[in-house]
Amino acid sequence: MAAAGPVRLWVRTEPFLVGALPAPPPARLTPHYLRKTAAYARARADQGCFPRLRWPCWRHIACGKLQLSREIAWLYFELFRGLLGPAPPLRLRWAEAAAACANAEELERERSKLSVDTLQFLLFLYVQQLHKVSLRRSLLGDEWPSPRTKSPSLPGKSAGDNKNWNDQEHLAFVQSHLLDMLELLLEPEQLSASSHSSCSSLVSFEAVCALSFLLEGTVSNSGTVRPLHELALRQPCHGLNGYSKVARAFSLPKLESWLRSSLTPNPLGMTVCLKAGKKLAWAQQVEGTTRKAKIACSARVVPEVAPMVIMSHVYRQTLAKSSDTLVGAHIRIHRCNESFIYLLSPLRSVTIEKCRNSTFVLGPVETSVHVQSCDNIKVIVVCHRLSLSSTTGCTFHTLTPTQPLILSGNQAVSFAPFHTHYPTLEDHMAQVGLATLPNYWDSPMLVCKDSGDTSVFRLLPPSDFYTFVIPFKMEGDTTETPGGLPQEYQEVLSQRQQKVQMWQRMVKEAGLSRDQRKQFQTVVENKFYEWLVQTGNRQQLDSLVPPATGSKQAAG
Repeated sequence: MAAAGPVRLWVRTEPFLVGALPAPPPARLTPHYLRKTAAYARARADQGCFPRLRWPCWRHIACGKLQLSREIAWLYFELFRGLLGPAPPLRLRWAEAAAACANAEELERERSKLSVDTLQFLLFLYVQQLHKVSLRRSLLGDEWPSPRTKSPSLPGKSAGDNKNWNDQEHLAFVQSHLLDMLELLLEPEQLSASSHSSCSSLVSFEAVCALSFLLEGTVSNSGTVRPLHELALRQPCHGLNGYSKVARAFSLPKLESWLRSSLTPNPLGMTVCLKAGKKLAWAQQVEGTTRKAKIACSARVVPEVAPMVIMSHVYRQTLAKSSDTLVGAHIRIHRCNESFIYLLSPLRSVTIEKCRNSTFVLGPVETSVHVQSCDNIKVIVVCHRLSLSSTTGCTFHTLTPTQPLILSGNQAVSFAPFHTHYPTLEDHMAQVGLATLPNYWDSPMLVCKDSGDTSVFRLLPPSDFYTFVIPFKMEGDTTETPGGLPQEYQEVLSQRQQKVQMWQRMVKEAGLSRDQRKQFQTVVENKFYEWLVQTGNRQQLDSLVPPATGSKQAAG
């Protein structure tokens, strides 16, 4: 549909990609109860509910009115704050204050200093409806997480099964619920007794500012991305969107009509990334194994919008990158099997889905890492948040200031402490505002009803714990695992080190002749080689050898 007038609008990616928790929302997190929440908050503006909603007020509404647990109330509050950010230095300051709290009461006092924009937070809560399971669509085999939904060869070309990564779903969601969301933002006097709008309802400028959380756009094809409220105030648009300078408000019917006619597919989204994005030759093109490997990157059109990198069908490869292309990017790793993937740059978000028998070592992730429908993978990461759904036999070595979220369908999950480093790791952590404390790697939260059985996860026994060495040379100051290791894990490593030293001393003191030493060395090397083959580590070592053209990585 052609845009009405000179303005093109589209749905912002991040509120859905990072902000929509990939699980059905709680029973009372519905449009009906959110309208009640909006009215309650506006009526208690003097108590810290509006225009900014303080944590104690949200806790009262969430626990008392919406029947959420305190943990889930904090999860949504904190998820929203993490999405919009404070800037990295402020994140680090908050982490320091939280880590200094000696008990739950002190932590609650620190949380009580926090607040969010009330109207934007209401829209964020509304967006959680993205994963509301519809019985009718389930019966048609079209509803998440229907096993019958076929995934395209590359994600994003059709309404695939990951709604967070489908910008067509985001646009359809906003188009379907636009009036509902506008009504959620209206002042009480603009609503009828049944909490709905009328043809004379006015939408305040503040409400349109809040809607900029979901919508942005451009004038003609200028290339400069602007928030909705800036575009709505442009003089040529006033006749279309019903803006009155006197009332400093918009006519609701005209505004809704203008928004609908101006909405277009996201020109910076994942669909465009797949169809027209730059193809990256990061995977080695080994005949027979990587012919299907596809890696695409959306162009860095504007600095305000995070780029996307989509990796698919990497098979039996070691792929290692520390690249400007990755900095601040949303990464989707899809159907990668029997591979070792190192992405050693500060990242915005990471989704790993339908991968098997692989290891992923990631740079610090500013928002979330979501792992879905994976078998027997290992993820090593410092991240703001980790969430899992439908995984089997996976291990997560994490450093994270929030509780890992166990959503539905997981089996045999192992959590372990973060146990590696690379030279620029601490610099990258500072860039995205992640500190070493607090660290909740060992305190997962069971979010969905069918994930309520704690037997789905375990903490990795110290006896099974080994450090992980990142086998690449880089410049930088980090020389050890940030924050160190928990005592029981460190003790096991120290005991192993003592055994190695004892073994070395025994060999030294055995007084072997030169021939005996050579014979002994051959036996040890053969045993080591057998172990490499049996464990599958030989493949990883072999794939670390650079291709014949030289050791430089592909550009990008």
